[in-house]
Amino acid sequence: MRIHSDSFTNGALIPAEFAGGHANGFAPNRNPQLAWSEVPEGTRGFALVCVDPDVPTVAETTNRHDMEVPVDQPRADFFHWVMADIPADARELAAGSCSDGFTAKGKRAPKGPAGARQGLNDYTGYFSGNAELGGEYFGYDGPYPPYNDLRMHHYHFRLYALDVATLPVKAGFTGQELLAAVEGHVLAQAEWVGTYTLNAKVAAG
Repeated sequence: MRIHSDSFTNGALIPAEFAGGHANGFAPNRNPQLAWSEVPEGTRGFALVCVDPDVPTVAETTNRHDMEVPVDQPRADFFHWVMADIPADARELAAGSCSDGFTAKGKRAPKGPAGARQGLNDYTGYFSGNAELGGEYFGYDGPYPPYNDLRMHHYHFRLYALDVATLPVKAGFTGQELLAAVEGHVLAQAEWVGTYTLNAKVAAG
């Protein structure tokens, strides 16, 4: 199975159009275009995640003017998009078709392919306790890494072809719950990776 995006080159910087934030605050937050082909026989559905494995684990070091997050700080996964039960005949998600703008407290019913279910992304936990932004963040919300992070962030868009049409996950499922549910059902998977940073020094190379 192959996947590609017309929105950015594999391994290259993601345009701010498809990010959650830029230097001046929230960005357009549109989902990038994704298309796939060479789907294996027996595919009954797809699942999709977008995960950033470069997220700092020491929260108090992030987004501070008096220090930088070191490259060697331990990192954790952060899910930006979690979708289950994408129909077997689907072959594309158009740019902006699932997310087109940032919604404070999260999108309650994000758009997506007919029949697909979108789970909670990790902004749900990140904004927890914030009076203005706290809520349940369903669907796609794009890159918004700490501006003082010295590590380039990588965003892995992973598509799984499955031998089941419906995954046994409840409403409000997370990225980790989806990955656990696809185990034993994956016929093929494909990945497209983009990068993003808000640190001018990192962007300059």
